[in-house]
Amino acid sequence: MVQPRLSKLELQILEALWANGKASIREIQESFPEPRPAYTTIQTTVYRMEGKNVVRRVRKISNAHIFEPVLAREVTRHRVLDEILSLFGGRAQPMMAQLAEAGKLTLDDVRELETTLKKLESERKRKGRVSPNDR
Repeated sequence: MVQPRLSKLELQILEALWANGKASIREIQESFPEPRPAYTTIQTTVYRMEGKNVVRRVRKISNAHIFEPVLAREVTRHRVLDEILSLFGGRAQPMMAQLAEAGKLTLDDVRELETTLKKLESERKRKGRVSPNDR
């Protein structure tokens, strides 16, 4: 299934649903920090997301429809990251440089990333996979 492109508001709605599991439109709206988007804005967006098969109605309580996410958080994060990387020619280095220049990437972040990369590399070697750098 091809995942549709999602707006910032749609991603924020998904975050609210991932955090709560299931929620009504009112509960989604109340999860936003002040100033919150209008109820009707959230409602319209959720209905559009339903049309994109991003969320689904799971039940109705009185007049309120309860929605849950269809897309998994990790799958969506990978898709968004791929879109961001495409803005940097598919390479992580220019993106990392931009993050560093903006003060969003610290040396501690880089050390954590290095630890993660070493762990992934050792897992690949145990599984008999060769990384692109080993070729």
